[in-house]
Amino acid sequence: MPPPAVPRPTPGRGTTLNPANRFERLTVEPDPDYAEYDEHGVPVERPHPRTQFYVDASESILVRHDSPDLGPGWGLNPYRGCEHGCAYCFARPFHDYLGWNSGVDFETKILVKPRAPDLLRAALSARSWHPEPISLSGITDCYQPAERKFQLTRRCLEVMTEFRQPVGIITKNFLVTRDIDLLAGLAAHDGAAVYVTLTTLDADLSGRLEPRAARPDHRLRAIRLLTDAGIPVGVMVAPVIPGLTEHEIPAILDAVAAAGARRAAYILLRLPHTVKDVFLAWLDTHAPAKKDRVLARLRDLHGGQLYDATFGTRLRGTGIFAEQTEQLFTVSARRAGLNRADFNLSTAAFRRPGGTQLDLL
Repeated sequence: MPPPAVPRPTPGRGTTLNPANRFERLTVEPDPDYAEYDEHGVPVERPHPRTQFYVDASESILVRHDSPDLGPGWGLNPYRGCEHGCAYCFARPFHDYLGWNSGVDFETKILVKPRAPDLLRAALSARSWHPEPISLSGITDCYQPAERKFQLTRRCLEVMTEFRQPVGIITKNFLVTRDIDLLAGLAAHDGAAVYVTLTTLDADLSGRLEPRAARPDHRLRAIRLLTDAGIPVGVMVAPVIPGLTEHEIPAILDAVAAAGARRAAYILLRLPHTVKDVFLAWLDTHAPAKKDRVLARLRDLHGGQLYDATFGTRLRGTGIFAEQTEQLFTVSARRAGLNRADFNLSTAAFRRPGGTQLDLL
């Protein structure tokens, strides 16, 4: 029996899979051998999936998190789902809660929160708000392609600028440089820091792994532009994919330091729920010769499993390979001159327009 055919990648998409929703009993799987024909008997190709936008009518916008790995804090997500299409994205399973799936649906069905700026203004104006830094975003990328059209991230930053509300941003999109004017204004009050995610310096690999995100050279240029504007910039080397990208850690840290980044951190590849299916299919399509090595190393890091969700170890793994990765990162960061000082976002300048400092008590 011949091996199963490897699905052809869809241009601009990170996966061709539509894995089953873990909360649904029924699933629909299209027959890969089924073909439609036109009136002349010529097979008609199935159209590539198009991005669809849906209104998210949430009544609140700030989410409190208290993860043992990350510590307490607030997150703001203007979008749900992400068109970047990163094959490894840990946020994919969140679409299961919406009745969709973590494959193509996650990349093509994007929920947009048009009321986000107004909800943020109301939250910051409330007497119950005690100023703390806000992370933008905690789940999906706030500068994904949809932001060019809807500009919700910029409008939220305009509100934060008005209140001098400190914000930390994490993104892999060059579009963050559009908002340098707002971020620089906040940074003047120690109220802004940006972390740029960088997975690889290989533009070809990046294009296959993160099809609609900025290429590595654009992310390095974004670091330089943000730094030159006086905005503190760090880098998340994430995810580190054992057997595929881990060898790039020293080169990545040297490159981001040269571009002006001051801090760096890393997270190992995480494969919760059906992210595993999506990423394994990606390996079959784009890196079949490296698949066995990647999976063997992941099992070494997670006690024989492809993923262990235990707090405290899920982001780093355990065992000799985890220790080696941590040592490689620490030594490389020190050599590059990174992590010599913390980013301390300050709430000292927070203000409520039209109010007084007594309002903060």
